[in-house]
Amino acid sequence: MSSYEFDFYDKTSLKSYNLTSSMRYQLSMLDKLDVFTKKHCENVASIVCRICEYLHLNKNFTSYCTICAYLHDIGKLFIPPKILQKPGKLTDEEYEIIKTHTLIGYKMCMDDLQLRPYALGAKYHHECLDGSGYPEGLQGKQIPLEDQIIKVADEYDAIVSKRQYKTHVNISDTLKILIKEAQPSNKEIALDNAASRAKVGKLNKKVVKTLFKVVIEDTEYEISCLTGYLDFLKEQIKRLNTILDYEIKMNNATNEKKKNYFKEGMKLLFSEGENYDNYQTVLEEYKTALKERQKIIDDLYNEIKIIKKLKV
Repeated sequence: MSSYEFDFYDKTSLKSYNLTSSMRYQLSMLDKLDVFTKKHCENVASIVCRICEYLHLNKNFTSYCTICAYLHDIGKLFIPPKILQKPGKLTDEEYEIIKTHTLIGYKMCMDDLQLRPYALGAKYHHECLDGSGYPEGLQGKQIPLEDQIIKVADEYDAIVSKRQYKTHVNISDTLKILIKEAQPSNKEIALDNAASRAKVGKLNKKVVKTLFKVVIEDTEYEISCLTGYLDFLKEQIKRLNTILDYEIKMNNATNEKKKNYFKEGMKLLFSEGENYDNYQTVLEEYKTALKERQKIIDDLYNEIKIIKKLKV
């Protein structure tokens, strides 16, 4: 039986910009990273690109932000693999080592003329609006906009990867975590453009809210993929039911000529791997798959309803 597998990030691949030779050089730096970090950087860049588009930022700035996102974790190239890929909780000492990837990435970019324009993306993507981030504990608008956007996409992809989502069902649970991160803590900071002290959370609320639009679009895309697969399942079930009908008629036939006629009809309708002995088992598998996929579609539609009601 043909199977269906959803590519969680298929819709988020970067398609909006033609990469120049300079950009290709910049992105070639990712080839030096381990496969997991490289994939994470690609995911974050794709999400950042689409967030920028939803925010109606100009094309040049969107392209700039996207390249920054591709390179944001480039400093992890020099983090020991046993720490970077540790499955369990990091020790305080190991966490301090991990944190150095921001400054290492910044230095790598500053030392390369073609990467230098994107250096702040590597340095400040772990800064938080409330000043609780690193490496400098920047606050509010001290943090470049590109880093505020990367921060949201970075956290989203990290949670999605950790939870190993295979579908957008229950993805609202991840968004709720980001909403919490965007809420003000008890700490007060003075924003650059504020006359009075204001309370902020770790994440930019507007960026988090914009991420919702990206996730809804991806969820709708998954539904469209599943709907296409449902059409395939229905066609197979119809074909196999025709074979079943032929078998009943064959068994009820009163002479060998009619029996052979229906038997040959069954044979012509078999797909690869199917035969007289197993086709009914395949039919039941398709029926089960149809029921399961229809439930996922229903759950995805419900997920969209939940996301649309979320407040940041």
